[in-house]
Amino acid sequence: MFDQDNWIEIFHTISKNKLRTFLTGLSVAWGIFMLIILLAAGNGLKNGVMSNFGERATNSFQMWGRSTSMAYNGYPESRRINLDQKDFDLVEQQIKESEHISASISSYLMASYETESSNCNFEGVYPVYTKINGISIKDGQGRFINDIDLKEHRKVVVINQRMKEILFKNGDPIGKYILVNGLGFKVIGVYKGQEWGNEGKGYIPFTTAQQLYHQGWGLDDLSFTVKGLETKEENEIFEQNLRKKLAALHQFNPEDNRAIGIWSRLENYLQTIGIFNAITWFVLFVGTGTLIAGIVGVGNIMLITVRERTKEFGIRKALGAKSSSILRSILMESVLITSVFGYIGMVAGIAISELVNYIIESIPGEEGMSVFKNPTVSIDIALGAVLTLIIAGVLAGYFPARRAVKITAIEAMRAE
Repeated sequence: MFDQDNWIEIFHTISKNKLRTFLTGLSVAWGIFMLIILLAAGNGLKNGVMSNFGERATNSFQMWGRSTSMAYNGYPESRRINLDQKDFDLVEQQIKESEHISASISSYLMASYETESSNCNFEGVYPVYTKINGISIKDGQGRFINDIDLKEHRKVVVINQRMKEILFKNGDPIGKYILVNGLGFKVIGVYKGQEWGNEGKGYIPFTTAQQLYHQGWGLDDLSFTVKGLETKEENEIFEQNLRKKLAALHQFNPEDNRAIGIWSRLENYLQTIGIFNAITWFVLFVGTGTLIAGIVGVGNIMLITVRERTKEFGIRKALGAKSSSILRSILMESVLITSVFGYIGMVAGIAISELVNYIIESIPGEEGMSVFKNPTVSIDIALGAVLTLIIAGVLAGYFPARRAVKITAIEAMRAE
């Protein structure tokens, strides 16, 4: 179907109009290039922000006590609401959507080992806290708090990398004892987690923290995961029902949103997904517009080419050339321009995005929160964009070609 004579004719036509062909091809390459760069930038922003959720459960809630803003049932406003074991039991027994539940108590305490010391944040938690906040411990780095630690009120601690650097430098902390406000705590693990800031932090059993720092009563906040919530509306209904149950327990107005603070990671996650879906559609809109500009350029150049070669087509028809042969020649030229320059634009776009990704990954720094990560595009998406461009190029060349082959030999030879 695509014989040698056709290709010789196409390259001859292109060589006669090098600048015009180059500028047309440049608009096609630029369209693909910009589409890939925009998609890569969007993906980089999305990957960076979404990575901040890390291994944390996206379907989690956190609640803590605050002060009421309304008088209710004889109680004055500005009454302090403190959470305790009854709140834990309520979530565990009355909230059917709840799964993993952990109470926590936080304190800033002085930690020291031999000659090194620092003020660090210590948090008493339950073992399931790892499933709620994505805390992981690598092989050889010990373990997290377990149920026995909780039951026996053990003085054990799991520290982060920063505390390890401060207190132990390059040494191995596992099995060693640190002093926390004068009390010895055995280091049982070094965890990895995404955290803001650069402070030392450690996790101890909740029961130990409650006994030492809360006089054996109460808690600072409750964290728990839920199941079955997938939309913003379901999230809002769940939060309203939860607040009503808490209001009945603590005797405050159910409409008083200040009495107890409730933060939904699921709501943040859904909002983030919505924002990036909008960004993706915007990027596709802008990129598609750039591609259309390139396709229009191909259509215009093919229209000019057909007009310039109308007399040539008439002579070829008079000599017995078939309309299909002329049509095929024009379409092949259109496909050649769009595919070659589209491929160049694709390769350039992918190369730039990979280079940026390599630079980002090469920059040394602490693991933690990021806003831009892995700004690359899937090869399937890139090839799909080029294939779409080629199909559009065929259509851009088809209409002027169709017009050309419909002209009779005599009309074509009369054309100026």
